[in-house]
Amino acid sequence: LPIVSDEFLWVRASLVAGTGNETDRVALLEFKSKSTYDPVGVLGTWNESIHFCKWYGVTCSRRHQRVTLLDLRSLKLAGSVSHFIGNLSFLKQLYLQVNSFTHEIPSEIGGLRRLKVLALNNNSICGEIPTNISRCSTLIPIHPQNNQLVGKILSRFSSLSKTEILNLGSNHLTGSIPSSLGNLSSIHTISLAYNNLDGTIPNSFGWFENLVFLSLAANNLSVVENKLTGEVPSLEKLQRLQHFTITSNSLGSGGNDDLSFLCSLTNATRLTWMHINSNNFGGLLPGCISNLSKTIKTLFLNNNKIYGSIPAGIGNFVNLQRLDMWNNQLSGTIPPAIGELQNLKILGLNRNKLSGNIPPSIGNLKMLLNLFLNDNFLEVSIPSSLGQCESLIEINLSNNNLSGTIPPQFFSLSSLSISLDWSRNKLTGSLPIEVGKLKILEFLYVYENRLEGEIPSTFGNCIRLEQLGMGGNLFQGPISSSLGSLRGLRVLDLSQNNLSGEIPKFLAGLSLNNLNLSYNDLEGMVTTEGVFKNASATRILGNSKLCGGISEFKLPTCVSKKSKRRRLTFVPTLVIAIVFRLLGLALALFGLVLCLVRKIKEKENPSSSIYSLLYLSYQDLYNATSGFSSANLVGVGSFGSVYKGIIDEGRTTIAVKVFNLQHHGASRSFIAECKALKSIRHRNLVKVLTACLGADYRGNDFKASVYEFMHYGSLEEWLHPFTGEDEIDEAPRNLNLLQRLNIAIDIAYALNYLHHDCQPVTAHCDLKPSNVLLDDYMTARVGDFGLARILSPDHTQTSSFSVKGSLGYIAPEYGVGCEVSTNGDVYSYGILLLELVIGKKPIDIMFEGDINLHNFGRKALPDDVMDIVDSSLLPDDEDLILTGNQRQKQARINSIIECLISMVRIGVACSMELPQDRTNMTNVVHELQSIKNILLGVELCPPCKVVIE
Repeated sequence: LPIVSDEFLWVRASLVAGTGNETDRVALLEFKSKSTYDPVGVLGTWNESIHFCKWYGVTCSRRHQRVTLLDLRSLKLAGSVSHFIGNLSFLKQLYLQVNSFTHEIPSEIGGLRRLKVLALNNNSICGEIPTNISRCSTLIPIHPQNNQLVGKILSRFSSLSKTEILNLGSNHLTGSIPSSLGNLSSIHTISLAYNNLDGTIPNSFGWFENLVFLSLAANNLSVVENKLTGEVPSLEKLQRLQHFTITSNSLGSGGNDDLSFLCSLTNATRLTWMHINSNNFGGLLPGCISNLSKTIKTLFLNNNKIYGSIPAGIGNFVNLQRLDMWNNQLSGTIPPAIGELQNLKILGLNRNKLSGNIPPSIGNLKMLLNLFLNDNFLEVSIPSSLGQCESLIEINLSNNNLSGTIPPQFFSLSSLSISLDWSRNKLTGSLPIEVGKLKILEFLYVYENRLEGEIPSTFGNCIRLEQLGMGGNLFQGPISSSLGSLRGLRVLDLSQNNLSGEIPKFLAGLSLNNLNLSYNDLEGMVTTEGVFKNASATRILGNSKLCGGISEFKLPTCVSKKSKRRRLTFVPTLVIAIVFRLLGLALALFGLVLCLVRKIKEKENPSSSIYSLLYLSYQDLYNATSGFSSANLVGVGSFGSVYKGIIDEGRTTIAVKVFNLQHHGASRSFIAECKALKSIRHRNLVKVLTACLGADYRGNDFKASVYEFMHYGSLEEWLHPFTGEDEIDEAPRNLNLLQRLNIAIDIAYALNYLHHDCQPVTAHCDLKPSNVLLDDYMTARVGDFGLARILSPDHTQTSSFSVKGSLGYIAPEYGVGCEVSTNGDVYSYGILLLELVIGKKPIDIMFEGDINLHNFGRKALPDDVMDIVDSSLLPDDEDLILTGNQRQKQARINSIIECLISMVRIGVACSMELPQDRTNMTNVVHELQSIKNILLGVELCPPCKVVIE
C-alpha cells in the first residue's frame, strides 16, 4: 500500500507540474502577442523549437520548471504588458525596464505573491498604480519610475514591510504624500521626485532609521498656510542618510527658522549629497551647518532666500566637490577658509550681496573647473593667485565693483575652454598681450570696463574663439588685423569705444552672426558683403564718417575722387560695352559661387542658437529628452546611453550621451572626450556642443556630452540593418558604391587630421561603424572619443594601459600591451574599409581560426575580389542600366572592378599585423581620391551595380 501511495502522489505531482508548465508557457506566449515591436528579435526566438525555460530572458526553477525570472530589459520592446503576466504564479523577479511599453500596469501583478523585484522603469506606462500591488508582500525593490503614471501614492504601500526601495520618480502622480509610508520599516531608498505632489513632508519621514536615500525633488510641496506643520520635520533618526534631495519645491516660508532642520542632520555621519535648492527657505545659515558630515560632496543651497554671511566653518567640508549658494541674499565677505576645499570643482556664489575682495586663498583650489562670482558687490583687484587654479575652464566675475588692472598671471590658465567674463566692473589698463595664450577659449567678454589701448595683436592665436565682447571701454586705434584669423568667430562686439580707421575688409569674410561696431570713430565705405548684407545682424550707428552700405543703414553715398584727366581716347564704344558686359557676367557668376559657398558653410557651422547651448543643465537635458525616456533612446554603448533631445523651443535637435558612471571607466571616458574634443575641430568629426557635469534629481553624479544630432544614424545601421520578423522594410537602406567610397574618404580625412594636422596629435582608439555617424548630406562624422588618447610630443605613441577598444577592430599589438599610436587607428580603419566593401563584420561567424577579415581580403587579391564583395554591388544583368556600345560597357565595368580591388588593397595595407608595415592616413586619402576620380567617370544609377562577364 505505501508503494502505491507513493506512485499515486508522484503521478499527481507530475500532473500538477505539467499543468503549471503549460500555464506558464501560454502566459509567455500571450506576453509575446502583446509586444508590437521587437527590433532586436528576441521574442521571435520564443517558439516551439525549444522548451520555454530556455527562451531568451526566461529562467525557471530546477525542480518544477516554473518561471521564476523574466528579464527583458533594454531591448526596445513596445506594446502593452499582458494581463497573463499574473499567471506566472512562481515569478520572483520581473525586469522590463528601459523599453517602450505603454498602457496600464496590469492589476494581475497583484496576484504574484512570490514577487520580490518589480522593475518597470523607463517606459511609457500610464494609468494608476494598481491598489492590489500591496498584496505582493515580499517585494523588495519597486521601480516604476520614469513613466507616465497618474493618480495618488497608495497608502497601502505601508503594508510592504520588506520593501527596501520605493522609486516612483518622474511620473505624473498627484496628491499628498501618505504619512503611512513611515511604517516602511525596511526602507532605505525613497524617490518621489519629478511628480506633481503637493502638501507637506510628513513627520513620519523622520522615523526611517535605515534610510540612505531620500529625494523629493521637483514637486509642488509647500507649507500649509498658517500651520507650523509645513516645516521640514526633524530628521535626527536618519543617521544612515547619504542622499538628501528636496530641490525645486516650495518648501519654507522665508522665516528665520526655516533651516533649523539642518541641525537634525548632524547625526547623519555618511551624508554625501544635500540638495535643498530652489525652495523658499529663508533665514540665516545656522552655525550647526559646519558640523555636518565631512563626507559631503555636493551642497546645493541656491535659489532660496537665505541671508547673512557664509560661515567660516564651510572649510570643514574637505571632500566637497560642488558648492552652489547662488541666487540668495548672502552678504559679508567670502571666507578665506574657502581655499581649504581642495577637492572643489564647482563654486557658485553668484547673484548674492557679497562684498569685499576675492580671497587670495582661492588660488589653492587646483581642481576647480567652474568659478561663478558674478552679480555681487566684490571689490578691489582680481587676485593674481587665480592664475594658480590650473584646471579652470570657466570664470564669471561680471557685474561687480572690481578695479585695477588684469593680472598677466591670469592668462597662464591654458585650461580655459568655455568662457571668461569680466564684464561690468571697473577694470583699467590695457588688455595684456598674454590674452593670446587662451588658445582654446570660446567666449571672452570684457564689456563696460575702463580698459584702454589697442586691441591686442595676439588675438589671432585664440583660434577657437566664437564670441568676443569688448564694447563699452576705451579701446583706440584701428580694428586689429589679428581678428581676421578667428575663422570660427560668430559674435563680435566692439561698440562704444574710440576705435578709428576704416572697417577692415576681412570682417566680411568671417561667418559672423552678429557684429556691433556702433559709437566709434570709424570712417570710409561700408561694404555690402558678408554680415554687412544683414541690417539686423550688423550695427554701425554712431560712426559719422561712414558711407555706403545697404540702404537700411541710411548712410550717405560715398563720393569718389574725380580724375584730373578725363580722357578716354581711341577706345571704340563697342569694345567698352563688351568689356563691361563680360565684367558683369563674371561678377554675377562670382556672386552665385559665393552664395553657394556660404550656404554650405551655414550648414557646416551651427546657427546662433547652437551657441546658446553652452549652459545646459541636468534639468534642461531632462526636459529635452522627455525625462530620458526610452522613446528617445537611440543607442546604448560601452559607457552610456545616447538620447535624442529637442531644445530651443523645438528648433534644435541634439544628441545627449549620458555616461553610466557605475560602469568602470565611464568617468575616465567622459574626461577623455572632453580633453580630446576641446582641442579638435573638423568637418568630419562630430561636433560637441557642450558638456554637463553635475547631479541628477537623485543626487547621483551626472555627466553627459551634447552633440549635433545626426539624422541618418550610424554607419553600422546602414551596413547591417536589422529587420524584425514582423517589420516591413519599405525602403531598404543600401549604400551604393559611390556613397561607400565617399564615407571611406570622409573617415580618412578625419583620421588624417587627428594624426597629422591636429595639435596635440590624437589617437581615436575605438574606430568602428557604430562610431561613424552620417549627417543630412550623408557626410561621415567620426564620434565617440571616450577612449581617445592625446599622444606624446613625438606624435607617435603613448601608454596603452587600459585601452580596450572594440573586438575585431582593435589593433593586435594593444592586446599584448604595446604603446598606443596612430598606427592602431590605421588598423581599425583598414578593417572598417574591408567591411564597407565586403559587407561582413570582423566578428562574423565565418571568421574562425586563422581566417579573419584581413586575411579574407588579402587572399582574394587581386583576381578573386569580385567573389567576396558585398552582394548588393553585384546584381543581375537586368539591374545594370548602361548606354553605349559593348566596348564602352566593358570599360565601365572594368573601372568599377578596379575601384573595388583598390579599396580592398588599401584595407589590407592598413590592417597589416605589424604596425610598421601599415600605410598612413595621408597616403590613404590620396589613393582614395584617385579611386574616386576614376569612379566618377563610370557612376551608375543607385544602387551602384556591376556585372561580371
